[in-house]
This record gives sequence, structure tokens and C-alpha cells, in this order.
Amino acid sequence: MVISNYDLDPQRWAEIHFGELDLGDLRRNQRVINIAQATAAKPGASLPQTFPRWYDLKASYNLFAHPEASPDEVQATHRELVLEAMKEPGTVLLPEDTSEIAWDARLPITGLGPVGASKDKQIGFLLHTTLAVSWPAPDQLPAGGRRPPVKLLGIADQQYYVRQPQPEGETRKARLSRERESELWEQTTYRLGDKPAAEAVRWVRVTDRGSDIYEYLRSCAECGHSYVVRAAQDRALLDEAGRPAGTLFETARAQPSLGAIELELRGREGQGARTAQLQLSAVQVCLRAPYRPGYGVGQLPPIHCTVVRVWEENPPAGEEALEWILLCDGERTSFELARECAQQYNARWLCEEFHKALKTGLKVEALQLETGAALMSATAVKSVVALRLLDLREHARQEPEAPAAQSGLNEVELEVLKAKTGRELNTVREVVLALGHLGGHLNRKRDGLPGWITLWRGWLQLQPLVEGFLLAHKRKKFG
Repeated sequence: MVISNYDLDPQRWAEIHFGELDLGDLRRNQRVINIAQATAAKPGASLPQTFPRWYDLKASYNLFAHPEASPDEVQATHRELVLEAMKEPGTVLLPEDTSEIAWDARLPITGLGPVGASKDKQIGFLLHTTLAVSWPAPDQLPAGGRRPPVKLLGIADQQYYVRQPQPEGETRKARLSRERESELWEQTTYRLGDKPAAEAVRWVRVTDRGSDIYEYLRSCAECGHSYVVRAAQDRALLDEAGRPAGTLFETARAQPSLGAIELELRGREGQGARTAQLQLSAVQVCLRAPYRPGYGVGQLPPIHCTVVRVWEENPPAGEEALEWILLCDGERTSFELARECAQQYNARWLCEEFHKALKTGLKVEALQLETGAALMSATAVKSVVALRLLDLREHARQEPEAPAAQSGLNEVELEVLKAKTGRELNTVREVVLALGHLGGHLNRKRDGLPGWITLWRGWLQLQPLVEGFLLAHKRKKFG
């Protein structure tokens, strides 16, 4: 099954991803489709800008406030499409991360909890998202450490969590027994369910250090999920006889290099983008179970896995050396398998980019609704729309020489873009570069393809030009 997130008219796209809903009323079902279509046509616009007619705006407010319009129900059709695609032969990567969605605590919004630092005085909820992307076969992977282009299938799971304010005088022990945000990782496993029994189907969870939790790793094993988890805990190890065998980090750092890869590191706050020369090592280990009430230390089953270390021996002056210590299921001690683990972990950034698209492109934190439940319902719709912002660039990386008609822009948009930029638009790559140029991309050879933010800016520039063209054509036709 091929899921299209971008190359369809917004109306047709909305019908595919939000059709077949059952919110208890046909009018509510259709309203979700209408909201999704309008949001896809004007991503980033406020609700009053999206729906200039008061009737449509009021209907949207009513829909988001309705108890039937929960995030799980609103995304039901989309997630069913994604799950069906995940059952097909091949490897599906499931990058997973949590982001805070926040509003000013002074706003009169009910049903939200504290987020951020206490000094920030913000309220909101935690958004735990698991994306699904189709991972290439081993013989299609790039030789270096660069992440390959991937097919973005969609949202496999999404959970909304509201923190409860800490009661005055509460002890740390009481707080830990009440707050279990860490359970979101394990809950995702059971919400996704068992991987299909077919050996040709492989699901790989890809997560950062926040998921280095014994119960999470065990849940993956129970449900047949593979995993690439960045280690946060320097766990005790056991040998084949169950005796102590050192610690995880010491053991990982003692292994010789299997070989080197080159990896392009993204620019981050206070750190520019650069290309790093990285070493790889791998060794199988047995992780001792940690202490758990009622069981003590090491009384639960140990975890057998491979630890893959990715590290930089000679970072540039003034730069911190990169090191990833990755826990991977099964035996991955060859250079090729260790490299694939590093490439898969590098794909985790897709989830961060998704949350950024939701906040920056779709402006979810600018929503003005009265309850947390309504904000979550609106976020669920915007989350599926956000996939469209990411998918165009991935498609351009995957099939840059495909015909321009497969770029996701319709015939009128292509004609207007061609006229505005004065360029020939024969391929997807040429369309992406032209759209990026509208968004401020310089189109120099060393710049590569524009990112989704630049493409988004170009899209915003293109839409009023298209609207003006259509209005002028209509006036000429009927004037």
C-alpha cells in the first residue's frame, strides 16, 4: 500500500485520511474532513483565517469541543491506513519522541497541566508521537553514515498526556508513584500491538535516551518489535553464567573499531552543521534487570542485545566529540549491521522535525480554544497535515528525477511557479528548487535541496499568486 501525504488535492487528501470516521453523527464526520481540507490548503493560518464564514468557524469550534472528537477517534482512519502499510513485507522504522505543547498559564484554558520550567509559567500537554517510515533494503543503503531518503507513511501512534500539579508538601517518593510519564514509551508498544508473524515484516523502534527503560525494552521483545535505543543508563552486565561482567559503557568503550563512516551532523543551537568522521564498534551483551519493588535487583529476566558504539576520535577544535551508545536487538556485530543501526538512529530526527513542523509550520500553540480537550482534538488534525510539510522534501530526495507532475503541486500551481521563477520545471528536483527559491533558498550547488521550512515559506509565497491567477482568469472569463 502506498500512502500519499502530499501529492493530492487537499480535498481528496482529506477524504482519504479522514474519511470513514465514526464520531456518532454524519455531520461531525464530514466536518472533520472539511477542517482537514481547509487546514491543508492554508497550513499555519488561524482558525478565523481558515474559516472566514462565521458558520464554518463556529462549526469547527463545536467539533473540537465535542467529546466524540478525541485525538484517537479523529485520527482513526489515518492510523488504520498506516497500520495496513506497516503490515506489508519490509522494514518499517518507528521514530518516537515526546514534545511539550504549551500556552501561557494566564490564559483561561481548562484541562491542561504544567509544562516547562516553573519560572516559565506555562500550561499544556505532552505530545508523544510515533511516526512510521518505510526503510530501504540493505542493498539500497548509502555506503556512509548518511540517512537515506525514506517514504513517510504517517503517524503510527500519538498520545496526549497532562501533568498533574504537584501537591504542596508532596514527598519525592509520593511524586514518583504518581507521575509515570515514562510509561508512555511502554504504552506505545501495546497500542501498536504485536508485529505480524511474517519474518519479512520488521518493525524497528528508534528512540533517544528517555526511553532507556527496562520495561520498554521488555515490551518490545514481547511484541516482536526490534529497537535502536540510545543508552542513558550505565547498566550492570552479566556473563553467560549469570555472573557480574562489568558495566555497559565501560564494555562498549573497550571494543575495537569495526570501521569508519562519514556522517553529516545537523546544525543545532550553539553548534553549526558539520561532517564528522565516526568509528563503529559492536558487541553482544546481557543487561542485568534493575531493582523493582517486590523483586529486588536482577530478579526479573535479563535483556540480551547488542551495544553499538558510534564515536568521533578527532573532533574539530572547540567541538564536543560525538558519541552514541546504542542498544539494538539481536546480533548486530558486523560492520554492515552496526552501520545500519547508526543510520536508523540518525533517522530519529524525523520525529523532532515533525514536532517542529507542527509548532512552526502549523502554529499549533497559537490555537485559541477554551479547553485542553479541544486543543488536543485540533492538534490531532494538524498533526496529520504536518506530514505534508515533511513529505515533499523526502520525496524530492527519493525520486528527484521523477516528472514534475509527481511533485505534489497541481497543474495551475506548476504554471504559476514556472512563470514567477522563469524556470523550466520538468522534474521533482526542479520544482523543489524553484519552490525553495521563493522561500529564500539560494540554489547554490553546495546548498543541497531546501529544507521543509524553506519549502513551507515558498509555499506561502506561491498560494496568493495562484489565488490571484485564478481570480484574474475568472474575471476574464465572465467579465
